[in-house]
Amino acid sequence: MKIGIVIINWNGLNLLKKYLNKIILNSDNSTVYIIDNNSSDESILYVRENYKEVKIISLDKNYGFAEGYNKGLKEVEEDYVCIINNDILVTKDWLDPIRKKFKKHPESIIQPTILDINNTEYFEYAGASGGFIDKYGYPFCRGRIFDTIEKDNGQYNDSKIFWASGACFFISKNIFNKIGGFDKSFFAHMEEIDLCWRAFNLGYNSYSVTSSKVFHVGAATIKKDSRKIYLNYRNSLIMITKNIPLKSLLSTLFIRLILDIIASLRFLFQGEFSNFMSVYKAHIEYFYSLKSILRARNNSINQANYFKINSIVYKYFILGKKKFFQL
Repeated sequence: MKIGIVIINWNGLNLLKKYLNKIILNSDNSTVYIIDNNSSDESILYVRENYKEVKIISLDKNYGFAEGYNKGLKEVEEDYVCIINNDILVTKDWLDPIRKKFKKHPESIIQPTILDINNTEYFEYAGASGGFIDKYGYPFCRGRIFDTIEKDNGQYNDSKIFWASGACFFISKNIFNKIGGFDKSFFAHMEEIDLCWRAFNLGYNSYSVTSSKVFHVGAATIKKDSRKIYLNYRNSLIMITKNIPLKSLLSTLFIRLILDIIASLRFLFQGEFSNFMSVYKAHIEYFYSLKSILRARNNSINQANYFKINSIVYKYFILGKKKFFQL
């Protein structure tokens, strides 16, 4: 099985210098692509001069993660693709377990174990060992709940998960297109959860393959700041509104809004005023676009069993259950 390794890039010259070579060396029977979101640094010049085997897909502006991949993947020839950040260090033979899983489950979404490149014995925030959501759309992972990161002691095996991290996951182009690709309105953040949720509603499964390991820098492209807070809260609300059954939408959103208010007050009490304002900016834009989101819903396919637990906020902050195996 030949795989297209597809890297999204925007002004990532320093990251490409560090990690592109390992992707090329360790990815047998694959073609490496770079989708460039109209970088203003010398990213593409560097790749052209040093890695002539890499195929470059140049876009006319910065479309972000979601629409950047939607546009770029149209030019990828392989039937199976790896969506991968430019700040990922891959390991030797990382593709072998992925190919084995695809032979058993060809119409699935697959994530490798994602470890912290700066603390290699620990999972990395963005995906860890596979993701889930609670009833109110808050994401968490095997190996990471909120800011609690577990050490990788081999405690998690290959398993069905709910969502795979956009930092690195595999999917067939056929399924990607059937699902409808990424939602371009997201721009960045949460788009992979939304994609996996729509896949789940259509009957497709996502898996974690723990024997395939990669290392992630984390927050290298978009730092953890008010812009990221805004995108996460806005996109999460959009994602819930699109994907949960209509009969439970109103009650779920009501509780979610209360929890978001509490989260915003926590930012305020911690002196993070810009993050406090980002939560409200996210809600204002969400309500402004609510009618169009509701019109775009497909009410015939939304499954009710999308969540693992009712509230990860309650489990984590009230009951003190900080690790996945405690849930």
